[in-house]
This record gives sequence, structure tokens and C-alpha cells, in this order.
Amino acid sequence: MDVSLIVSNILNPPVLAFFLGILAVLVKTDLEIPAPIPKLLSLYLLFAIGFKGGVELVKSGINQSVILTLLAAMLMACVVPVYTFFILRIKLDTYNAAAIAATYGSISAVTFITASSFLTQLGMSFDGFMVAALALMESPAIVVGLILVNVFTVDENEREFNWSEVLQEAFLNSSVFLLVGSLFMGVLTGEHGWQTLKPFTQDMFYGVLTFFLLDMGLLAARRIKDLQKTGFFLISFAILVPIFNAGISLLIAKAIGMSQGDSLLFSVLCASASYIAVPAAMRLTVPEANPSLYVSTALAVTFPFNIIVGIPLYLYGINLFWR
Repeated sequence: MDVSLIVSNILNPPVLAFFLGILAVLVKTDLEIPAPIPKLLSLYLLFAIGFKGGVELVKSGINQSVILTLLAAMLMACVVPVYTFFILRIKLDTYNAAAIAATYGSISAVTFITASSFLTQLGMSFDGFMVAALALMESPAIVVGLILVNVFTVDENEREFNWSEVLQEAFLNSSVFLLVGSLFMGVLTGEHGWQTLKPFTQDMFYGVLTFFLLDMGLLAARRIKDLQKTGFFLISFAILVPIFNAGISLLIAKAIGMSQGDSLLFSVLCASASYIAVPAAMRLTVPEANPSLYVSTALAVTFPFNIIVGIPLYLYGINLFWR
């Protein structure tokens, strides 16, 4: 394991901003970000991720390899929230179980970027259309999470389940709508659109992401004590589920013939948890869920685990499978 690479992965502005937010709360500063700003940052990040995914999809073109990869990505994004939901229901109510399940069905863009850097430093190639897989894995988990909430809260909350209302809420949810819509904008405008919006969608991205993670750090630190209520269960979940998901994804990657570089990115996508799209969506659509649970597990446990241990571990698995 390359320790210097691990350290450099941790020492990047978005990650440090997250820990700065935690520190600000721990030392009891008065640092606070006004409520409308995190929402605006969330919408920006969703748009930028979706648009870039659409552009990358146009660049790579559509062939059998691309189709199989994107289908596998969407399949994992749909399946992971379902099975993790029933695991989480052992200890949590429906709202929190669905929110955390959606979080782990979705992905972490920063972890993906870190893995890309890891591959670059190792001299391993990977395809640009994996960014499209990243964008496509955001929405299904949110949709599945919302459906799970509506299906399994009928008795507890005396809600009348209506498929049309559920689907409307799922597909016309502002986060999903913006992400998918921007993906199609990227597909339709291609390189011309990318160059036109580049100062907005690329140059500003890391700055906005850094500020967003500062807010996430503040939020996680203020409510991290709630993690103690389920303590060992959620912490174990946040470590074991990513490893399991990575194992499943590597089997799929091997079966459909992905390259080793693409396989690592695919496993990182499947093993990561969202702290951009899903928290933004859940805060808007499932306010009953406690953000400290799905933010804390994703940010305080799974994210550092993947950065420090997960990425090298998944590459080790690839080296074994691809011998």
C-alpha cells in the first residue's frame, strides 16, 4: 500500500473542508452557513455532474461495452438500496432505513475522483464513459429510496399509497429531474456545450464541492452523536456493505469484460455512498429522516474507509480476479 498516495488523497481541499467543518463544531466556533446556500450548492453539483456525464457519454460513443457497463451500473444502483433497506430495518424506522439505503445505492463523486487519480498515478488506463456511469447511478437510488418510503410507511403513518403519486414524486423530484435533465443536456450539446459551460461546470466545481463539504462537515459534527444510538450496527454496516458491494461489482465487471481500470472505478462507485445528491434529495423529500445518520455514516465512516483502505483493497481484488 502506497502511504504517500493515501496521504495525498486525504490532503485535498474538499476532504479537508469536511474535517474543517467538524473541527468548527468541536471547538464551538460560531461558523454557520445560511440555510438557502447549501441547497443552491447541491443543485449546482447535481447539474455539473449530470452535464459532464452526458458529454462524456457522447465522446465515448455507444457500443456493447458501454451499454453493458451502464446497465450494470444502473442495476447495482437499483439493487443495493433494496437489500440494504431490509438490513437497516432491523434497527431503524422506515424513513431512516430508506434514506441510508438510498445513500449507499448512490455514489460519491469525490471517491470516484480519488480513484481516478489513484489509477493515473499507477499508469492504469480507464474509459471516459465511466463518468456517465457515475451520473446514471445517482438517480436510481433516490427513486428506489422514495418508493421504499412510500411503500413501507402505509401502516405506520396511515398514508394511502398511490403509485402515480409515488412515481411523480420520484421522477419529478427536483434533484432527480435536474440530474437526469442535465445529463441529457450534455448528450445533446456535446463538446460545444461543454466548452460553452466549462467555466461554470468545471472550473467552479471543486470550489463549490469544497464549500458543500464544509457544510456537510458542520452538519455531521452537530448530529454525529445520534450515531451512538445505533453505534456498532451502523458503523459495521458502513464498512461491511461497501466491501460486499465492491465484491459483487468485481464479479459483474469480470463477467462483462471490463478493463482493470474501469473495474476499479465501477467497484468504487458501487462501494461508495453519496453525500451530495442523496443528502440533497433526502433533505428535500424525506424530512422525517435524520440527516445525521445518513450523512454521518457516509462521510464519517464509509468515505475515509474507502479513501484509506477501500481503493487499494478493491485493486488488490482486481489483481486476484484478473490473473
